[in-house]
Amino acid sequence: MPLNKYYILMNNFLSVSTIESVDALVQKAIAIKQKEEQYRSIAAGKTLAMLFMNPSTRTRMSTWRAAKNLGMEVISLNMTSDTWKLELEEGAIMNADKPEHIKDAANVIGQYCDIIGIRSFAQLKNKLEDEAESVLNAFVNYSTKPIISLESACRHPLQSLADMMCISEHRPKQSKAIKVVLSWAPHIKPIPHAVANSFSEWVQQMPNIEYHICQPKGYELDPRFTQHAQLHYHQASAFEDADFIYFKNWSSYEQYGSMPLVTGNWLPNLEALATTNHAKIMHCMPVRRNVEVRDTLLDAPNSLILQQAANRVYATMAVLIDLLNLQ
Repeated sequence: MPLNKYYILMNNFLSVSTIESVDALVQKAIAIKQKEEQYRSIAAGKTLAMLFMNPSTRTRMSTWRAAKNLGMEVISLNMTSDTWKLELEEGAIMNADKPEHIKDAANVIGQYCDIIGIRSFAQLKNKLEDEAESVLNAFVNYSTKPIISLESACRHPLQSLADMMCISEHRPKQSKAIKVVLSWAPHIKPIPHAVANSFSEWVQQMPNIEYHICQPKGYELDPRFTQHAQLHYHQASAFEDADFIYFKNWSSYEQYGSMPLVTGNWLPNLEALATTNHAKIMHCMPVRRNVEVRDTLLDAPNSLILQQAANRVYATMAVLIDLLNLQ
């Protein structure tokens, strides 16, 4: 196959640590995007199961489309309504409202498919429980089939891969490092850290990138994800000479799941980007327009939000091809 030069090979797709090279996987996904028709039906006869503990639009549709592009059959289940309620505790006496243990569900579902995708958000109530990733890790432990994270409590790797594709495709044609800024955005309710965490750990593995994070006091991310980033508390200093600005909300990590009081204007207009290097605008969507980001930025010619969504298909195709060892 022509993808051999981007050979990655992983057992599961859970985070940046489960792949060998971010840049190689990004280039592999871009190569698939450029010659998509060459990969039609190469996974015919294989089946993908998608298990959703939470709502989804882009992840559900892009993963389904990616699998169908490769010729796979797709089974999609809403785990809150289509299946039995799952018991997570090992050794539990199951005499309450959970009639099936996750170890049995994971093994059975694995018998019906070749890859399992899991989507399970943070609850933002207990930091340790969210960071344990109980649902995702139970499927990794009990299933004999490869697992893809369709977003977990702490990470969203498929979104991050699509984001890295956009940055690679649109970065200025020059050898010097580019400046990428992740900027906190307002919201009406507490939002999990998965997208911000995942973007941070992926972008810091990309070549020739100077990474900055801008947030109000009290909204610093888990330092495990930001150890090499330059931190700012004012957008003006962060935006100067930026090539890409990724707007995203997240709740407090230190005061876990809370929304500390924020002062100042964190909803910039076009004029606020005057000092950037004609920065490209990014957001993973869904986006609350004129709450998180103004229409004038989202609809501007340099906005990449629709391309980020489109790249989700090719990012997922790259991961499925790799997990099925179809290079």
